[in-house]
Amino acid sequence: MTASATPLSADDRARVAAAAEVLARGGVVAIPTETVYGLGADAANPDAVRRVFAIKGRPADHPVIVHVAGADDITRWARDVPAQAWALARRYWPGPLTLVLPRAPEVADVVTGGQDTVALRAPAHPLTQALLRAFGGGVAAPSANRHGQVSPTTAAHVRQDLGAAVDMILDGGPCALGLESTILALLGDEPLLLRPGAISPEELSVVLNQPVALAGATTRIRAPGTLAAHYAPRAPLELCATEELPARVADLQAAGARAGCLIMGSAPPLSTDTVLVALPAHAPDYGAGLYAALRQLDAAGVDRILVAQPPP
Repeated sequence: MTASATPLSADDRARVAAAAEVLARGGVVAIPTETVYGLGADAANPDAVRRVFAIKGRPADHPVIVHVAGADDITRWARDVPAQAWALARRYWPGPLTLVLPRAPEVADVVTGGQDTVALRAPAHPLTQALLRAFGGGVAAPSANRHGQVSPTTAAHVRQDLGAAVDMILDGGPCALGLESTILALLGDEPLLLRPGAISPEELSVVLNQPVALAGATTRIRAPGTLAAHYAPRAPLELCATEELPARVADLQAAGARAGCLIMGSAPPLSTDTVLVALPAHAPDYGAGLYAALRQLDAAGVDRILVAQPPP
């Protein structure tokens, strides 16, 4: 994925300039990316990054991703950068790939969660690309929501979650991908996939000319979005085979609970009291709409969310 070459409008340029000023004075800006909206602060300003943690309620030892304009910024934040990182940045930046590398000495502990590594990504959204160039630095930005809850894919989601706690929301429309970036650690001989995302291990292996291992439960590297509970709606959620949805809905109703169902395409006959959200069966479109659908079901006040099991 690449950033759009379409010139920004005068209004967009003014909004980008205003956002850069907010970042420069230590403020917090919600930024659009192709994955989800981020809650951004100057990555070189520890106090500004701590404010991001406070707004989100994020654990202090959980690292954040530093967003940069492109590969030219890597050595500002990382040291001992392997050739693999340059190859992947040339292929996938700007885009939904985060690289975990040895941190440069001046990178603040609050950014890295106290680890000796730093997570870097060049986002593809044209507004945020313009913001990074105008600001001239890195922007530390976890997702712009309360910690552990469903990530925001529109500016309205950010407002609902964080309200006036954010100094500015740079509205870039709905996120194209709607799911978090792939996170790959390049810290030794073996590339390690820390978080799955839009770029698959198989695609990465082709560029690297070697297999990509999946991180196991014993890995000591902490990465964004890898806690036991993350991206969670308020209502309990369970996967259910499509043909079993009517019986499961009936069970919940018998227990006095209201069900919400998330399906792909068409649904089997369900009780009229069931809140139903349908997403396309096309995987990228399903991913782009997933978080918004979960938020819609939460907003409907259902007691349990039933998700029709998607195909492999």
